[in-house]
Amino acid sequence: MTARIIGLCVAVAVAGASWALTCSAWRHDQILAGISPVAPRQFDRLTLITVGTGGAYENPRRRGPCTAVGWGSRVVLVDAGRGVAEALRAAGIPTSQPDTVFLTSLLPENTVGLDDLLLAGWLDGRREPLRLVGPPGTRALAEGLVAGHRRGTEGAAEARGLPPANARFETLEIAGGWSQDRGSLAVSTGALPDGPLDALAYRFEWQGRSAVVGTTGWGRAALEELARGANLLVHEAVFVLTPELAAGMEMAVDPEVLRREVALHTAIGDVGSVAQRAGVETLVLVRLRPPPVYDIQLTSLIDDDFHGRIVVAEDGDEITP
Repeated sequence: MTARIIGLCVAVAVAGASWALTCSAWRHDQILAGISPVAPRQFDRLTLITVGTGGAYENPRRRGPCTAVGWGSRVVLVDAGRGVAEALRAAGIPTSQPDTVFLTSLLPENTVGLDDLLLAGWLDGRREPLRLVGPPGTRALAEGLVAGHRRGTEGAAEARGLPPANARFETLEIAGGWSQDRGSLAVSTGALPDGPLDALAYRFEWQGRSAVVGTTGWGRAALEELARGANLLVHEAVFVLTPELAAGMEMAVDPEVLRREVALHTAIGDVGSVAQRAGVETLVLVRLRPPPVYDIQLTSLIDDDFHGRIVVAEDGDEITP
């Protein structure tokens, strides 16, 4: 009997030690993952990475809006929201690898991570200025960010021996109808009218595959035209309470506030129709508000109108068109 008790105690001790070692190893790996250099990514196919799937409001589980497009050894970003540097690391992309940021609009949620990306990538070894492409007003924004950090970057450049010229933006202001080849990647834009400020959607094509990123909630007809026949469309998924719904639920909310919010977004029930009319194969939902507990909470509102694949994206998801 005593031998059995001793044996049981030994087994428990061994199990406890194994558990402790496993936890220690996991913790060690977690720490290393946060500080080890990240190798540049290579892509055999046109690949879209939903770096950040949140929106204008803070969310500890979803970083601000940012979508990466990768092809070959190249990466560009569409928008740069909250926590973009950490979000890139979590997605396995070095902050120095993206060479261009395309802005869909100058709404703050799309731009608040720009200085984070600029300076983190500079410290990480980016060898040229960060290219910034967006609607009118982009140049003034870029100049203001660089001016605001000038004292700090000059000091850091001197202390660390870094080239100060790379801690700045190379800015290009564009409109709808602009197109350019980035190496073998073809990029074109469509203007999204009828909103409170200039907005753009972007179409990327490589090796016969195409992806359109158009997350602004207005200009639906123009977005459909740009996305016509694309393999993949990235779109916002925002449930906005209308004045009528609020009244039916007896909620004390200013109807004017709700009307203004409705005007900024495509109703979640209309997102599927946009994708279906454009004839895309895959619809990727980002800027999720509120974030669903289960995907079906969103897909059930969309799949009656859209008959392709629906992806309710998480931060860091990789989708190939």
